[in-house]
Amino acid sequence: MNEWVTDAPTFAVVGKINMGKSSVLSTLLEIDDDRLIRVSSTPGETTQCQALPLTFDDKEMIRFVDTPGFSRALEAMRAIQDMHGEGTPNLATVKQFVVEQLEKGEFEDEARLLEPIVEGAGVLYVIDPSKPLRDAFVAEMEIIRWTGTPRMALLNERSEHPERTKEWRSRLGSYFNLVRTFNAHHARFEERRSLLKSLLEIDEVNKTRIEETIRLIDTEWEQRREESAEAIMEFLSKALKHRESEKIDEKEEELEHRKERAKEALKKRYYGAIAKLEEKTYSKLLKLYRHKLLKVEVAEEKFHGVDLSSEETWQKWGLSRQQLAIAGGIAGGAAGAAVDIGSAGLTHGLGTLFGALTGAGGAFFKGDSLPELKISAQGVSFDGQSHKALVMGPPESDNFAWILLDRVLHHYEEIVIRSHGRRDQELIDGEGDGWVRRFPRERRSIMQKWIISQLKGAERSFDPEVFREVVVILEEVEAG
Repeated sequence: MNEWVTDAPTFAVVGKINMGKSSVLSTLLEIDDDRLIRVSSTPGETTQCQALPLTFDDKEMIRFVDTPGFSRALEAMRAIQDMHGEGTPNLATVKQFVVEQLEKGEFEDEARLLEPIVEGAGVLYVIDPSKPLRDAFVAEMEIIRWTGTPRMALLNERSEHPERTKEWRSRLGSYFNLVRTFNAHHARFEERRSLLKSLLEIDEVNKTRIEETIRLIDTEWEQRREESAEAIMEFLSKALKHRESEKIDEKEEELEHRKERAKEALKKRYYGAIAKLEEKTYSKLLKLYRHKLLKVEVAEEKFHGVDLSSEETWQKWGLSRQQLAIAGGIAGGAAGAAVDIGSAGLTHGLGTLFGALTGAGGAFFKGDSLPELKISAQGVSFDGQSHKALVMGPPESDNFAWILLDRVLHHYEEIVIRSHGRRDQELIDGEGDGWVRRFPRERRSIMQKWIISQLKGAERSFDPEVFREVVVILEEVEAG
């Protein structure tokens, strides 16, 4: 009977079969692996208590216990009352019931789920409020109340039943210290954090440990966001600098059909390389946010379909022509200002003006240039010898970078909002609205200057100002 005793605050997650106990735990602990937490619609999947620790640096901060569901609550309640005799049963009686039933096995499920509770665990009682409130549920609540343990009820809402939810809330308030709503299939980070914070309201004894856990979770989430920002910047930098070359000989250069064939091979390799860079980035993000079931669709064909001159693309992804021109103008003006400073004012500000006009005009008129238009014949070294080759990249259009950023932000949002309590294997595609058009002008100009520097082959991808901006962008995406 001492199996569940630990110095970490312990909470048993209990309820009737198929109320969503395992889904709540999966979401709370960010586990979407059935080998660790089995989430199933098949009754009775959880037959034993399972300890699920929340750990940091190998230190168990909080322990949750997944329990079998109540199967014969009414009969168990009556058995406990008979054992106690007159008056209201208490913790000692429930503990005696557990000891006897673990030996006899008549109420095995009830005895197993009550075992960690009678040893001192608090209770998270999970209810699906779409179910009608029956006598069996009242029996469950009575038995839990008799233990005298700190207890919170969770309404794991999966459908709209306001009248039943109101009835449940009214009844639960009589039996539990706290009642909270927690949708395990749609809860984001803030909801998970809020649920952990609610533990402070039912367990003041372990206040320090629970507060420390919340601080660690906050720090970890901030670190994930920063690592995500670094991964996104690295992806954009590599994508914007990437070049592919296809060797051609004099005969191919003269024969147009051979040249076109070489171009097609070149484009396929170029877009395939961009897709691989993107896929690698999403793998990092999925690992950071502990998703095993979630997949991201990445295919080079998706890039072939990006038509920057089409109205549909301009309405959905990247910056509008006007926004691109303004961002380009500001970035160009900044470059011109550097010329003015370097000339000790002898240009009388003409560098700034000329830079702004050039940047704005270039961004506007080249805003619909596809990457494949940047194919040129150049001298390239192959195997130590000089040959003529077709070279593709970097993209001529600044907006290609903004479209890539829009795509990665869309996928990032899908990753961070995905609940671990879900067990459907979801495939994220590129459908969705863009983010970058909603950026304030100052942010667009900061990003545009960095984009231009990467297109020009800047050695470093990391820029502190841009990094801070991307971190803020990701925070906004998380908040929806």
